[in-house]
Amino acid sequence: MKCPFCGYEDTQVIDSRIIGKGFVVRRRRECPKCKKRFTTYERIESVIKVIKRDGTKENFDREKLKRGILRACEKTRLTPEDVERIVDGIELVCRAKGEIKSKEIGELVMNKLKRADKVAYVRFASVYKKFKDIEDFEREIKKLEQSKKLH
Repeated sequence: MKCPFCGYEDTQVIDSRIIGKGFVVRRRRECPKCKKRFTTYERIESVIKVIKRDGTKENFDREKLKRGILRACEKTRLTPEDVERIVDGIELVCRAKGEIKSKEIGELVMNKLKRADKVAYVRFASVYKKFKDIEDFEREIKKLEQSKKLH
């Protein structure tokens, strides 16, 4: 691993830990040349295939999923760590299936956000369900209110 500070080619691992339900390895490294330390993360390369609405398939993109959820969670009470846990949970479900429809991923996100933060849920739903006007928002909020009364 190349040192991000001085560019030296041969850094040393001084600590390794498994995180994220065993799918991520966190490595603490030190450069023997400049003595600076940095952290790297190793993640299992995705073998998950996502079936798009038009039937084409593409590799699961964790960062794309995370960006979409982060966008919905801006200025809500959800922290980046909360988002990371949501993404981890969704990735775990996808990994178990091996191949999953993009629609199923969207439903998983909406279910997780509905439980975590209603504002983030409505924001995500507005993009996912392609809301066209204010009435779409009103309908979704009414559904939320009704489900709240049932629970």
